[in-house]
Amino acid sequence: MSIKFSRRDFLKVTGLAVGGAALTCSGLGYAATRSPKIYTLDLVYGKEHSMQNAVLVTHATRAGSTAEIAAVIGETLAERGFHVDVKSIKSQPSLDGYTAVILGSAIRMGNWLPEMVKFIQANQAALAAMPTALFTVHMLNTGEDADSRAAREAYTASVRALLPDAENVFFTGLMDFSRLSPLDRFISGMVKAVEADHRDWDAIRRWAEAVLIN
Repeated sequence: MSIKFSRRDFLKVTGLAVGGAALTCSGLGYAATRSPKIYTLDLVYGKEHSMQNAVLVTHATRAGSTAEIAAVIGETLAERGFHVDVKSIKSQPSLDGYTAVILGSAIRMGNWLPEMVKFIQANQAALAAMPTALFTVHMLNTGEDADSRAAREAYTASVRALLPDAENVFFTGLMDFSRLSPLDRFISGMVKAVEADHRDWDAIRRWAEAVLIN
């Protein structure tokens, strides 16, 4: 299924800083520690709908894939009659005025990104008092065998401990070397990672069509 958000929105999500970062002969160097720039994402869907039915979809991303998934979730929720704000966690969005919140994060080093975990810790009481759902975007442990399921559960263990009643889903993501920092590209090469887009947009939309229904 194709993604409906505009080219302008896509560029806002995935705008990557193009530069001359290169590995040096002596090592990875300073440039290798720098990540491509991901612009703060602010999208609004369902502007015609009442703010009395408002949902915040906020995400933590490293290379834009999670932001793109958040945008499709927001678009789908708007089709259900919600007013939806899609915001990067980097903007530290306020929870005021929302009737529900969806939080999503990419996985790095086996965990949700620290900026999202810190946001949940800081807003735990408010989030626990309202309908809340979680989505996780990952590339490894995608099978239905016991080991894969256990690894996925480990990804979100610390977050689920904070929000035990939140709905929880896993989505496979995107590996695009052009979006990675030089260091991440180097690591990806060492582990023989393969470029691929495994995002299942139909599954993402189906989840968004059913989430937050009591």
